Parts: sequence; C-alpha cells; structure tokens
Amino acid sequence: MQTETMFCGTCVAPGQFELISQPMPKSAPDGWVLVETAAVGICGTDYHIFDGKHPFLNYPRVIGHELSAHVVQDAGPWRAGQLVVVNPYLSCGICRACTRGKPNCCMAIEVLGVHRDGGMCARFAVPEGNLYAADGLTARQAAMVEFLAIGAHAVARSGVGAGDLVLVTGAGPIGLGTALFAKAAGAVVHLLDTSAARLAAARAFGFDTGLLPGQDLPVQGGYDVVFDATGNTKAIEAGFAHVAHGGTYVLVSVVRDEITFSDPEFHKREMRLIGSRNALVADFEAVMTALRTGAIDAALLESEVLTLADLPARFPDLVANRDGIIKVIVDFGLPDITAGAVA
Repeated sequence: MQTETMFCGTCVAPGQFELISQPMPKSAPDGWVLVETAAVGICGTDYHIFDGKHPFLNYPRVIGHELSAHVVQDAGPWRAGQLVVVNPYLSCGICRACTRGKPNCCMAIEVLGVHRDGGMCARFAVPEGNLYAADGLTARQAAMVEFLAIGAHAVARSGVGAGDLVLVTGAGPIGLGTALFAKAAGAVVHLLDTSAARLAAARAFGFDTGLLPGQDLPVQGGYDVVFDATGNTKAIEAGFAHVAHGGTYVLVSVVRDEITFSDPEFHKREMRLIGSRNALVADFEAVMTALRTGAIDAALLESEVLTLADLPARFPDLVANRDGIIKVIVDFGLPDITAGAVA
C-alpha cells in the first residue's frame, strides 16, 4: 500500500534546516480548508528561527507564514483551484483582544510557521476565515501580501499623516514595507540601516535619504514618527533619541531582551510608545489593492526565486547574506524533485 507523502521545509534545531517527509493531508477539520501551497516568502522571522533567536518558538518547526495557495476542493465560499492569500494568524475568537476586533494580538494566538507548523510543504489546512481571494494577483505576488501587511498595520497604528517626518530604522523587507505605506500616507520618509546595500536597494522605491549609524540626521529636533524594524535590542534603544518632542515610536520588530530607556527624556518629549504586531484584514486588503494597482511593484521586491528542493542547500547562505536580500520566494509551481509518493 502506498502512502502519499510530502517534504516539509523544517528547522530541526538552530542552524539545522532539512526537508522532512510527512504524510500528505487528505482532509481538513470542520470550518477549515485544505489548500495546496503556491508560493512561500522567506522572512526575517525564518532567519531568526534558523539563528535560534525567535522568542516564541519550539523546535522542530516547519517554517512558512508568507503564503499563497490554491484551494483543494470546494469549501464554504471557496472553490477548488482558487488562488488565495493565507492569513497565518490563528486567533481564538473569544479573548478580550479578539472580541474588541484585535485578533492580531489574540491572547492565545498561533502563527503558522512559528507557534505551529507552517506552509513550507505541498499541502496544509487553514481556518476558512483566514483566506482572502487573490484575484488579480500572481501566486508570487500573493505570497508577499503578509509581510507588507505588517508594515501597513504599523503605519495605521502610528497615525502617520501628510507632511510628517518619518524615520524607519531597519531597511529589510518589513522596514521597506513600512516605509512604502508611510510614504503612501504622505509622509517624508528617511531610512536608517547598517547595510549600505539595503539602502542602495531602497532607492529603487524612491527612498533617496538613506542613513548609516553615526551619520548626522538631516532633520532638526527629531522625527514625528520613528519605526523600528531592526530586531536589534541596541538599535531599538538608540531609536528613542530620534523621536521629536510630541512624537511617536513604533516598535515593529520583536526581540527576546528587555528594552530600557530614559524615563525623564520619554516624559519630557511626551512621547508615545506603540507596539505593532502582525496585521488585520484591512491591512491585507490595503496591500492587495496596492499590488493590483501597481502602487507597489512586486517585481522590485523579488530578489530570488527557488524551489523547495533548492532550500536546504541555499538556506544557510540566505541567512548569512540577508543584508543583500529583499525577498526570496519559494515557488511551488516550479518543477521540484520533492513531489511524488513513496511506498
């Protein structure tokens, strides 16, 4: 008797990434939908998982939370073959946050690829309400929606408006997405990063003011809104000094460590400190609209396209050279030696 299997991209332990064989799921629980993976984006979160630096994760873990997929069979409003964006944030629906319309920070949240196994595999199941129609998008564009939605959510949380001076520290994918939506809100956006290569890549999106640590800031008195997307404790702490009096500091990245800052300076400036986590439906919709209309050029975000079979050999190199990467996509529609069944 043959058992159909699939290979899953798995961080077995820090520094160890493998393709692990698992049974291919044939059905989904009530209220869930079985989908076949179309494309997966590799994120800073995945790099942190490989490095052993993610604060909310246990090993081994199948990675993959930036996901597009095709519906396997008709289910609720979804039709077989339909391309969808997967919202990887699984919320309980009953806690205080959920009942107040904030499922992105649910008390019992499980994120695919972090708290439970993700979509770096041929097939998986997801709650029906976590799928969004990807009409007008390609599979690879749809796989970029989630990481851009994190930036869109951070900007929405911040209250950024036209004419505001904004500094985004960390010009990786999340920081770049944040910068794009801050710019769309009418802000004047500057970027700060340790990587000259990242700052150079950002120029393609119209961000000509790129700063390296230690350089003098080109504004007097600080920025109206500062976003941190570095994932670096020291950078987060340094960012407080860049916030103008009456300004706002938004922490988009997350670190394991405690963060310290000067309380007198914080109060003197009447600073707002905001945490931003994940994204809401409205953020996903805003990103999909931006991609459909061409307001965001997905082709400029795409650094490299791989197959699942490429990933074990390439993953350590991607982690080591992440400064030169915007977004790597694993395209499950490309020929891949991991497909098939075994006895």
